[in-house]
Amino acid sequence: MSVWGHYRAWLLLCAALAAHIADEAYTGFLGIYNPTVLAIRARRPWLVVPTFTFPIWISLLSIAVIGLLILSHWVKRGLHWTVYASYAFALVMLANGIAHLGFSLYKGQWMPGAYTSPLLLAAALNLLLQISARRTVCNSG
Repeated sequence: MSVWGHYRAWLLLCAALAAHIADEAYTGFLGIYNPTVLAIRARRPWLVVPTFTFPIWISLLSIAVIGLLILSHWVKRGLHWTVYASYAFALVMLANGIAHLGFSLYKGQWMPGAYTSPLLLAAALNLLLQISARRTVCNSG
């Protein structure tokens, strides 16, 4: 697979992440997250886990997506380090999607963010496949 396939897969995962963030915002993710963090802090005061207000949370996630879109410039140029960045991006998004679905199974109901988790998982797996194929082409040629 080419750099072009890697670039498209990167952009697809960025779009899936943006959809996932919208899903979380619409379905009240912070209403689950913040009380969970407060309960964790009560049991483990030494563990530093932040709580967020909606404006701060949505701003930070928006900045993250914009940053990932900016990085796509270098993905498109085919720079070697973007393969490693892609592995990190894809693996974090796989963990995110699995966590949302796993928490939904644990609670016995769809939790915030779970609706778009399959999309996030598919896009992350696609990126992993594209960079694996790109590395194979680079190593054989």
